[in-house]
Amino acid sequence: MPEMPEVQGLVDFLGGRITGLSVVRATVANIAALKTYDPPIDALNGAEITGAARHGKFIDLTTTGPHLVFHLAKAGWLRWYDALPQTVIRPGKTPIALRVALSDGSGFDLTEAGTKKSLAVYVVRDPADVPGVARLGPDPLDAAFSLETFAALLEGRRTQIKGVLRDQMIIAGVGNAYSDEILHAAKMSPYALASSLSPADVSRLYDAMTETLTDAVAAASGKPPAELKDAKRRGMQVHGRRGEKCPVCGDEVRSVFFADNSLEYCPTCQTGGKILADRRLSRLLK
Repeated sequence: MPEMPEVQGLVDFLGGRITGLSVVRATVANIAALKTYDPPIDALNGAEITGAARHGKFIDLTTTGPHLVFHLAKAGWLRWYDALPQTVIRPGKTPIALRVALSDGSGFDLTEAGTKKSLAVYVVRDPADVPGVARLGPDPLDAAFSLETFAALLEGRRTQIKGVLRDQMIIAGVGNAYSDEILHAAKMSPYALASSLSPADVSRLYDAMTETLTDAVAAASGKPPAELKDAKRRGMQVHGRRGEKCPVCGDEVRSVFFADNSLEYCPTCQTGGKILADRRLSRLLK
């Protein structure tokens, strides 16, 4: 799933590449992906693109008409073309959810692999009209997101810290991968309760989150969409590296598997050498 750094990389690329161009045509190939009907998708046709922005993990293309907002979900991606193919899209027979043709002949597809389709496209007058955007918590890389702000969000939450970091209504933009990376950098168990963290723990976690995300955004900056996924994988210390050696201490990176995803962690760095039970309702290991 693309998270804040990759989404910001896409926003930077699109903002630099398509600002000033006009939408020639927006074609929906998977009608289930389009979540709005007013304004209609055709309202984008002829509109000039004036910029690109990020709201959590949502991408917002601003135009002289409506906003085109989309969320790539777990298996979605953006495929860019300097010269957009002229092939006819056949709904139901393609991974393409949306194709956007631009006035200089370029364009992009929003694609989604697999059978579980969650990619979402919105055509709205204001990005706040998108329910997921309206519910977002603060952005951890916003200049106003201070240590005090973070501490206030954690205070009294008897929730595992891994879940807190992933909850978009608490903190916007962090998902499964970067929450693993942040917790590894902070040397903290993913099962630690947010309410149990000491002021020193909160400070360490805040610094780890800020540094991890800032570095990842910098690594994604300037890369075209085709290179962002590989850049993300290369930057991971523990996420997706089950069975490999922790780059900090050399211990084996372990996983806990859930119904539709997994978390990765280093026992030596994060749990005092103890192995977390591999089941959803594992108890906190102190």
